[in-house]
Amino acid sequence: MTVEEQLALLREKVARINERYRAGVPRPQPEATPVDEAAPGDGEFAGEVRPARYFVEDLISGEVVKTRGGEHFETERLYERHRRHGSMDISTLQELPPDLLAALSEGQIAHAAPGTWAFLDTETTGLAGGAGTYAFLIGVGHIDAEGFRVRQFFMRDFGEEASLLERLAEHLARFDVLITYNGKAYDVPLLETRYRMARARPPFDRLAHLDLLFGARRLWKLRLESCRLVELENRILGVERQGDVPGELIPYVYFDYLRSRQAFRLVPVFHHNMVDIVSLACLTGLVPQAFRAPEEIHVHHGADLIGVARWLLQAERPEQAARLLRRAVAIGLPDTLLFRTLWDLAGIENKQGRPEAALEIWRDLSGSRNPYRAPALEQLAKHYEHAARDWAQALAWTRAAREVADSPALERREERLRRRLQRLRPQLPLGRA
Repeated sequence: MTVEEQLALLREKVARINERYRAGVPRPQPEATPVDEAAPGDGEFAGEVRPARYFVEDLISGEVVKTRGGEHFETERLYERHRRHGSMDISTLQELPPDLLAALSEGQIAHAAPGTWAFLDTETTGLAGGAGTYAFLIGVGHIDAEGFRVRQFFMRDFGEEASLLERLAEHLARFDVLITYNGKAYDVPLLETRYRMARARPPFDRLAHLDLLFGARRLWKLRLESCRLVELENRILGVERQGDVPGELIPYVYFDYLRSRQAFRLVPVFHHNMVDIVSLACLTGLVPQAFRAPEEIHVHHGADLIGVARWLLQAERPEQAARLLRRAVAIGLPDTLLFRTLWDLAGIENKQGRPEAALEIWRDLSGSRNPYRAPALEQLAKHYEHAARDWAQALAWTRAAREVADSPALERREERLRRRLQRLRPQLPLGRA
Protein backbone atom coordinates (compact mmCIF):
# COMPACT_ATOMS: atom_id res chain seq x y z
CA MET A 1 0.00 0.00 0.00
CA THR A 2 1.38 3.36 -1.03
CA VAL A 3 1.72 6.36 1.28
CA GLU A 4 -1.11 8.11 -0.57
CA GLU A 5 -3.41 5.13 0.03
CA GLN A 6 -2.49 5.05 3.74
CA LEU A 7 -3.26 8.77 4.07
CA ALA A 8 -6.58 8.27 2.34
CA LEU A 9 -7.55 5.51 4.79
CA LEU A 10 -6.49 7.72 7.72
CA ARG A 11 -8.60 10.63 6.44
CA GLU A 12 -11.55 8.30 6.08
CA LYS A 13 -11.12 7.08 9.67
CA VAL A 14 -10.90 10.64 11.01
CA ALA A 15 -14.01 11.58 9.06
CA ARG A 16 -15.93 8.70 10.67
CA ILE A 17 -14.85 9.90 14.13
CA ASN A 18 -15.90 13.46 13.36
CA GLU A 19 -19.24 12.19 12.10
CA ARG A 20 -19.86 10.82 15.59
CA TYR A 21 -20.03 14.36 17.02
CA ARG A 22 -21.54 16.25 14.08
CA ALA A 23 -24.74 18.15 14.90
CA GLY A 24 -27.96 16.86 13.42
CA VAL A 25 -26.61 13.44 12.60
CA PRO A 26 -28.10 10.66 14.73
CA ARG A 27 -25.56 9.02 16.99
CA PRO A 28 -25.12 5.30 16.33
CA GLN A 29 -26.76 3.11 18.93
CA PRO A 30 -24.41 1.31 21.33
CA GLU A 31 -23.84 -2.32 20.65
CA ALA A 32 -25.77 -4.76 22.79
CA THR A 33 -24.25 -7.75 24.48
CA PRO A 34 -26.26 -10.61 26.01
CA VAL A 35 -25.39 -11.07 29.66
CA ASP A 36 -24.75 -14.80 29.34
CA GLU A 37 -21.99 -13.98 26.85
CA ALA A 38 -20.50 -11.24 29.00
CA ALA A 39 -18.30 -11.45 32.06
CA PRO A 40 -19.90 -12.87 35.24
CA GLY A 41 -21.73 -10.24 37.24
CA ASP A 42 -22.42 -7.97 34.25
CA GLY A 43 -26.14 -8.63 34.41
CA GLU A 44 -28.71 -9.72 36.92
CA PHE A 45 -30.68 -12.16 34.80
CA ALA A 46 -29.56 -14.61 32.16
CA GLY A 47 -30.27 -13.34 28.69
CA GLU A 48 -30.48 -9.69 29.81
CA VAL A 49 -29.17 -7.31 27.17
CA ARG A 50 -27.05 -4.28 28.18
CA PRO A 51 -25.20 -1.67 26.11
CA ALA A 52 -21.55 -2.51 25.56
CA ARG A 53 -20.65 1.21 25.67
CA TYR A 54 -22.08 4.22 27.45
CA PHE A 55 -21.35 7.76 26.28
CA VAL A 56 -20.59 10.24 29.03
CA GLU A 57 -23.56 12.45 28.10
CA ASP A 58 -25.82 9.41 28.61
CA LEU A 59 -24.61 8.82 32.16
CA ILE A 60 -24.02 12.31 33.56
CA SER A 61 -26.52 15.14 33.42
CA GLY A 62 -25.02 17.88 31.29
CA GLU A 63 -24.65 19.11 27.74
CA VAL A 64 -22.36 18.94 24.74
CA VAL A 65 -21.14 22.50 24.21
CA LYS A 66 -20.07 23.83 20.82
CA THR A 67 -17.46 26.55 20.45
CA ARG A 68 -15.26 27.90 17.70
CA GLY A 69 -12.74 25.26 18.71
CA GLY A 70 -15.14 22.33 18.41
CA GLU A 71 -17.14 20.52 21.07
CA HIS A 72 -16.75 19.24 24.62
CA PHE A 73 -18.94 18.15 27.52
CA GLU A 74 -20.01 20.25 30.52
CA THR A 75 -21.97 19.48 33.66
CA GLU A 76 -22.98 21.57 36.65
CA ARG A 77 -24.13 20.71 40.14
CA LEU A 78 -25.54 22.87 42.92
CA TYR A 79 -24.83 22.24 46.60
CA GLU A 80 -27.83 24.00 48.16
CA ARG A 81 -27.44 26.42 51.08
CA HIS A 82 -29.09 24.08 53.58
CA ARG A 83 -26.63 21.25 52.97
CA ARG A 84 -23.52 20.43 54.96
CA HIS A 85 -20.11 19.25 53.84
CA GLY A 86 -18.70 17.47 56.82
CA SER A 87 -18.75 19.97 59.69
CA MET A 88 -19.25 23.01 57.43
CA ASP A 89 -22.61 24.54 56.50
CA ILE A 90 -22.68 25.50 52.83
CA SER A 91 -24.65 28.63 53.81
CA THR A 92 -21.68 29.99 55.76
CA LEU A 93 -19.65 30.36 52.54
CA GLN A 94 -21.78 33.27 51.37
CA GLU A 95 -21.32 34.98 54.76
CA LEU A 96 -17.51 35.04 54.57
CA PRO A 97 -16.11 38.59 54.89
CA PRO A 98 -14.63 40.27 51.79
CA ASP A 99 -11.33 40.93 53.58
CA LEU A 100 -10.91 37.28 54.59
CA LEU A 101 -8.05 36.62 52.17
CA ALA A 102 -6.08 39.80 52.89
CA ALA A 103 -3.73 38.53 55.61
CA LEU A 104 -2.99 35.15 54.05
CA SER A 105 -2.34 36.75 50.65
CA GLU A 106 -0.06 39.37 52.28
CA GLY A 107 -2.39 42.14 51.19
CA GLN A 108 -2.58 41.16 47.52
CA ILE A 109 -6.30 40.32 47.88
CA ALA A 110 -7.34 43.12 50.21
CA HIS A 111 -11.05 43.17 49.41
CA ALA A 112 -13.00 40.68 47.28
CA ALA A 113 -16.56 39.53 47.80
CA PRO A 114 -16.96 35.73 48.09
CA GLY A 115 -19.08 35.70 44.94
CA THR A 116 -16.02 36.77 42.93
CA TRP A 117 -13.90 33.78 44.00
CA ALA A 118 -13.38 30.84 41.65
CA PHE A 119 -12.25 27.52 43.15
CA LEU A 120 -10.37 25.46 40.55
CA ASP A 121 -9.09 21.90 40.45
CA THR A 122 -7.95 19.72 37.55
CA GLU A 123 -7.77 16.02 36.75
CA THR A 124 -4.92 15.27 34.39
CA THR A 125 -3.34 12.53 32.32
CA GLY A 126 -0.22 12.56 34.47
CA LEU A 127 0.95 13.67 37.88
CA ALA A 128 4.36 14.99 36.83
CA GLY A 129 3.11 17.75 34.54
CA GLY A 130 5.02 18.70 31.41
CA ALA A 131 4.03 19.49 27.84
CA GLY A 132 2.61 16.01 27.28
CA THR A 133 0.17 16.20 30.20
CA TYR A 134 -3.45 17.17 29.47
CA ALA A 135 -6.08 18.47 31.87
CA PHE A 136 -9.00 16.36 30.68
CA LEU A 137 -11.41 17.43 33.45
CA ILE A 138 -11.43 20.92 34.97
CA GLY A 139 -13.80 21.86 37.76
CA VAL A 140 -14.60 25.43 38.81
CA GLY A 141 -16.73 26.14 41.86
CA HIS A 142 -18.22 29.43 43.01
CA ILE A 143 -20.44 30.78 45.75
CA ASP A 144 -23.84 32.23 44.86
CA ALA A 145 -27.14 33.06 46.54
CA GLU A 146 -28.44 29.50 46.19
CA GLY A 147 -25.38 27.76 47.62
CA PHE A 148 -22.22 26.48 45.96
CA ARG A 149 -22.05 25.58 42.24
CA VAL A 150 -19.49 23.41 40.54
CA ARG A 151 -19.17 23.45 36.74
CA GLN A 152 -17.00 20.75 35.18
CA PHE A 153 -15.42 20.95 31.73
CA PHE A 154 -14.59 17.56 30.19
CA MET A 155 -12.90 16.62 26.93
CA ARG A 156 -14.16 13.32 25.58
CA ASP A 157 -11.06 13.04 23.44
CA PHE A 158 -7.84 14.98 22.97
CA GLY A 159 -9.32 16.77 19.96
CA GLU A 160 -11.76 18.61 22.23
CA GLU A 161 -9.08 20.45 24.23
CA ALA A 162 -9.30 23.72 22.30
CA SER A 163 -13.05 23.92 22.83
CA LEU A 164 -12.71 23.16 26.55
CA LEU A 165 -10.02 25.81 27.06
CA GLU A 166 -12.05 28.43 25.24
CA ARG A 167 -15.09 27.88 27.46
CA LEU A 168 -12.97 27.76 30.61
CA ALA A 169 -11.54 31.19 29.78
CA GLU A 170 -15.05 32.56 29.22
CA HIS A 171 -16.23 31.13 32.53
CA LEU A 172 -13.29 32.50 34.53
CA ALA A 173 -13.88 35.98 33.13
CA ARG A 174 -16.73 36.29 35.65
CA PHE A 175 -14.38 36.14 38.65
CA ASP A 176 -11.64 38.24 40.23
CA VAL A 177 -9.91 35.71 42.51
CA LEU A 178 -8.64 32.21 41.80
CA ILE A 179 -8.33 29.81 44.74
CA THR A 180 -6.52 26.49 44.34
CA TYR A 181 -4.76 23.83 46.40
CA ASN A 182 -1.19 23.48 45.16
CA GLY A 183 -2.34 25.33 42.06
CA LYS A 184 0.64 27.67 41.91
CA ALA A 185 2.99 24.73 41.51
CA TYR A 186 0.80 22.41 39.43
CA ASP A 187 -2.66 23.30 38.09
CA VAL A 188 -2.06 26.84 36.80
CA PRO A 189 1.37 26.18 35.18
CA LEU A 190 -0.08 23.09 33.49
CA LEU A 191 -3.09 24.98 32.15
CA GLU A 192 -0.91 27.87 30.98
CA THR A 193 1.13 25.35 29.00
CA ARG A 194 -2.03 23.89 27.45
CA TYR A 195 -3.28 27.36 26.44
CA ARG A 196 0.04 28.23 24.82
CA MET A 197 0.16 24.92 22.97
CA ALA A 198 -3.36 25.69 21.72
CA ARG A 199 -2.10 29.15 20.66
CA ALA A 200 -4.52 30.83 23.05
CA ARG A 201 -3.94 33.37 25.79
CA PRO A 202 -4.13 31.98 29.35
CA PRO A 203 -6.91 33.63 31.40
CA PHE A 204 -5.00 33.72 34.71
CA ASP A 205 -3.00 36.96 34.52
CA ARG A 206 -5.95 39.13 35.53
CA LEU A 207 -6.92 36.88 38.46
CA ALA A 208 -5.45 37.30 41.94
CA HIS A 209 -4.35 33.82 42.96
CA LEU A 210 -4.47 32.32 46.46
CA ASP A 211 -2.94 28.86 46.89
CA LEU A 212 -4.50 27.52 50.09
CA LEU A 213 -1.83 24.84 50.48
CA PHE A 214 0.64 27.24 52.09
CA GLY A 215 -1.75 28.41 54.79
CA ALA A 216 -2.97 24.88 55.46
CA ARG A 217 0.58 23.65 55.95
CA ARG A 218 1.29 26.42 58.45
CA LEU A 219 -1.77 25.45 60.43
CA TRP A 220 -1.59 21.68 60.44
CA LYS A 221 1.79 20.32 59.39
CA LEU A 222 2.94 20.02 63.01
CA ARG A 223 -0.03 17.84 63.93
CA LEU A 224 -0.90 15.93 60.77
CA GLU A 225 1.42 13.59 58.92
CA SER A 226 0.03 14.78 55.58
CA CYS A 227 -1.55 18.03 54.39
CA ARG A 228 -3.03 16.53 51.22
CA LEU A 229 -6.48 17.92 50.49
CA VAL A 230 -8.19 14.55 50.97
CA GLU A 231 -6.45 14.18 54.35
CA LEU A 232 -7.55 17.62 55.55
CA GLU A 233 -11.14 17.13 54.47
CA ASN A 234 -11.24 13.97 56.56
CA ARG A 235 -9.31 15.15 59.63
CA ILE A 236 -10.50 18.77 59.72
CA LEU A 237 -13.92 18.76 58.02
CA GLY A 238 -14.89 15.21 58.97
CA VAL A 239 -15.78 14.20 55.39
CA GLU A 240 -15.89 10.46 54.67
CA ARG A 241 -15.68 9.77 50.94
CA GLN A 242 -17.70 6.85 49.60
CA GLY A 243 -16.77 5.05 46.39
CA ASP A 244 -13.92 7.45 45.65
CA VAL A 245 -11.12 6.72 43.19
CA PRO A 246 -7.57 7.47 44.41
CA GLY A 247 -6.04 10.46 42.70
CA GLU A 248 -3.01 8.55 41.48
CA LEU A 249 -5.27 6.14 39.54
CA ILE A 250 -7.28 8.83 37.74
CA PRO A 251 -4.94 9.10 34.69
CA TYR A 252 -5.24 5.35 34.13
CA VAL A 253 -9.04 5.53 34.35
CA TYR A 254 -9.11 8.19 31.65
CA PHE A 255 -6.78 6.28 29.35
CA ASP A 256 -8.92 3.19 29.84
CA TYR A 257 -11.97 5.27 28.89
CA LEU A 258 -10.25 6.47 25.71
CA ARG A 259 -9.47 2.86 24.82
CA SER A 260 -12.79 1.23 25.73
CA ARG A 261 -15.25 4.19 25.63
CA GLN A 262 -16.82 2.74 28.78
CA ALA A 263 -17.83 6.09 30.24
CA PHE A 264 -19.36 4.67 33.43
CA ARG A 265 -15.82 4.27 34.75
CA LEU A 266 -15.47 8.06 34.66
CA VAL A 267 -18.35 8.73 37.05
CA PRO A 268 -16.17 8.35 40.19
CA VAL A 269 -13.61 10.72 38.61
CA PHE A 270 -16.25 13.44 38.18
CA HIS A 271 -17.33 12.87 41.78
CA HIS A 272 -13.73 12.99 43.04
CA ASN A 273 -13.12 16.31 41.30
CA MET A 274 -16.36 17.79 42.61
CA VAL A 275 -15.69 16.80 46.22
CA ASP A 276 -12.17 18.23 45.96
CA ILE A 277 -13.61 21.60 44.97
CA VAL A 278 -16.29 21.67 47.67
CA SER A 279 -13.68 20.72 50.28
CA LEU A 280 -11.39 23.46 48.97
CA ALA A 281 -14.18 26.02 49.40
CA CYS A 282 -15.00 24.86 52.92
CA LEU A 283 -11.34 24.92 53.99
CA THR A 284 -11.13 28.45 52.59
CA GLY A 285 -13.71 29.35 55.21
CA LEU A 286 -11.34 28.09 57.92
CA VAL A 287 -7.70 28.60 56.96
CA PRO A 288 -7.58 32.32 56.06
CA GLN A 289 -9.61 33.19 59.17
CA ALA A 290 -6.77 31.87 61.34
CA PHE A 291 -4.45 34.46 59.80
CA ARG A 292 -7.03 37.26 59.63
CA ALA A 293 -7.89 37.08 63.35
CA PRO A 294 -5.27 34.85 65.04
CA GLU A 295 -6.47 35.41 68.58
CA GLU A 296 -10.00 34.29 67.67
CA ILE A 297 -8.92 30.84 66.46
CA HIS A 298 -10.99 28.06 68.00
CA VAL A 299 -8.87 24.91 68.13
CA HIS A 300 -8.66 21.78 70.24
CA HIS A 301 -5.00 21.08 69.51
CA GLY A 302 -2.22 23.38 70.64
CA ALA A 303 -0.11 22.38 67.65
CA ASP A 304 -2.55 24.17 65.32
CA LEU A 305 -1.58 27.49 66.93
CA ILE A 306 2.16 27.10 66.48
CA GLY A 307 2.25 27.58 62.71
CA VAL A 308 0.22 30.79 62.92
CA ALA A 309 2.44 32.04 65.75
CA ARG A 310 5.56 31.48 63.65
CA TRP A 311 3.91 33.29 60.74
CA LEU A 312 3.17 36.22 63.09
CA LEU A 313 6.82 36.29 64.09
CA GLN A 314 7.86 36.54 60.44
CA ALA A 315 5.31 39.33 60.04
CA GLU A 316 6.98 41.14 62.98
CA ARG A 317 3.97 40.81 65.27
CA PRO A 318 5.72 39.30 68.32
CA GLU A 319 3.10 40.18 70.95
CA GLN A 320 0.37 38.30 69.09
CA ALA A 321 2.77 35.43 68.49
CA ALA A 322 3.59 35.22 72.20
CA ARG A 323 -0.10 35.08 73.13
CA LEU A 324 -0.69 32.21 70.71
CA LEU A 325 2.34 30.31 72.01
CA ARG A 326 1.09 30.65 75.57
CA ARG A 327 -2.32 29.36 74.49
CA ALA A 328 -0.68 26.42 72.76
CA VAL A 329 1.24 25.49 75.92
CA ALA A 330 -1.94 25.80 78.00
CA ILE A 331 -3.95 23.59 75.63
CA GLY A 332 -1.22 20.96 75.59
CA LEU A 333 1.61 19.92 73.30
CA PRO A 334 3.70 16.79 72.79
CA ASP A 335 7.11 17.05 74.46
CA THR A 336 9.04 17.45 71.22
CA LEU A 337 6.91 20.45 70.26
CA LEU A 338 6.58 21.78 73.80
CA PHE A 339 10.32 22.32 74.29
CA ARG A 340 10.68 24.19 70.97
CA THR A 341 7.64 26.32 71.81
CA LEU A 342 8.98 27.24 75.25
CA TRP A 343 12.35 28.14 73.70
CA ASP A 344 10.68 30.40 71.12
CA LEU A 345 8.49 31.99 73.77
CA ALA A 346 11.47 32.75 76.02
CA GLY A 347 13.21 34.45 73.11
CA ILE A 348 10.19 36.66 72.46
CA GLU A 349 9.83 37.58 76.13
CA ASN A 350 13.48 38.54 76.35
CA LYS A 351 13.40 40.68 73.19
CA GLN A 352 10.21 42.39 74.32
CA GLY A 353 11.88 43.55 77.55
CA ARG A 354 10.46 40.95 79.92
CA PRO A 355 13.63 39.20 81.14
CA GLU A 356 12.03 37.75 84.26
CA ALA A 357 9.49 35.84 82.15
CA ALA A 358 12.31 34.60 79.92
CA LEU A 359 14.40 33.55 82.94
CA GLU A 360 11.54 31.51 84.30
CA ILE A 361 11.19 29.59 81.03
CA TRP A 362 14.95 29.05 80.70
CA ARG A 363 15.06 27.65 84.23
CA ASP A 364 12.23 25.26 83.35
CA LEU A 365 14.10 24.10 80.25
CA SER A 366 17.35 23.72 82.18
CA GLY A 367 15.79 21.41 84.73
CA SER A 368 15.02 18.42 82.47
CA ARG A 369 16.56 16.50 79.59
CA ASN A 370 15.51 18.10 76.31
CA PRO A 371 17.15 19.50 73.14
CA TYR A 372 17.12 23.03 74.54
CA ARG A 373 18.59 22.32 77.97
CA ALA A 374 22.16 23.38 77.12
CA PRO A 375 21.11 26.54 75.22
CA ALA A 376 18.84 27.48 78.14
CA LEU A 377 21.73 27.08 80.60
CA GLU A 378 23.91 29.24 78.38
CA GLN A 379 21.24 31.93 78.19
CA LEU A 380 21.06 31.95 81.99
CA ALA A 381 24.83 32.35 82.15
CA LYS A 382 24.70 35.24 79.68
CA HIS A 383 21.95 36.98 81.63
CA TYR A 384 23.80 36.83 84.95
CA GLU A 385 27.07 37.91 83.36
CA HIS A 386 25.85 40.84 81.27
CA ALA A 387 22.47 41.96 82.67
CA ALA A 388 22.61 41.06 86.36
CA ARG A 389 26.45 41.24 86.56
CA ASP A 390 26.34 38.44 89.10
CA TRP A 391 29.48 36.64 87.99
CA ALA A 392 29.29 33.93 90.61
CA GLN A 393 25.84 32.92 89.34
CA ALA A 394 27.03 33.24 85.76
CA LEU A 395 29.98 30.93 86.49
CA ALA A 396 27.69 28.36 88.10
CA TRP A 397 25.33 28.33 85.11
CA THR A 398 28.27 28.15 82.68
CA ARG A 399 29.70 25.11 84.44
CA ALA A 400 26.27 23.48 84.41
CA ALA A 401 26.03 24.10 80.67
CA ARG A 402 29.46 22.56 80.09
CA GLU A 403 28.37 19.41 81.87
CA VAL A 404 25.46 19.03 79.45
CA ALA A 405 27.13 20.05 76.19
CA ASP A 406 30.62 21.52 76.29
CA SER A 407 31.95 23.92 73.67
CA PRO A 408 34.95 26.23 73.17
CA ALA A 409 32.69 29.25 73.72
CA LEU A 410 31.56 27.92 77.09
CA GLU A 411 35.13 27.11 78.03
CA ARG A 412 36.20 30.68 77.24
CA ARG A 413 33.23 32.04 79.17
CA GLU A 414 34.16 30.02 82.26
CA GLU A 415 37.77 31.18 82.09
CA ARG A 416 36.73 34.82 81.70
CA LEU A 417 34.31 34.63 84.65
CA ARG A 418 36.85 32.82 86.83
CA ARG A 419 39.43 35.59 86.20
CA ARG A 420 36.91 38.30 87.03
CA LEU A 421 35.99 36.62 90.28
CA GLN A 422 39.68 36.15 91.13
CA ARG A 423 40.31 39.89 90.70
CA LEU A 424 37.38 40.78 92.93
CA ARG A 425 38.21 38.26 95.67
CA PRO A 426 39.90 39.98 98.67
CA GLN A 427 43.52 38.98 99.26
CA LEU A 428 43.91 36.48 102.07
CA PRO A 429 46.53 37.08 104.85
CA LEU A 430 49.92 35.51 104.26
CA GLY A 431 50.33 32.06 105.65
CA ARG A 432 46.72 31.07 105.19
CA ALA A 433 45.57 28.66 102.57
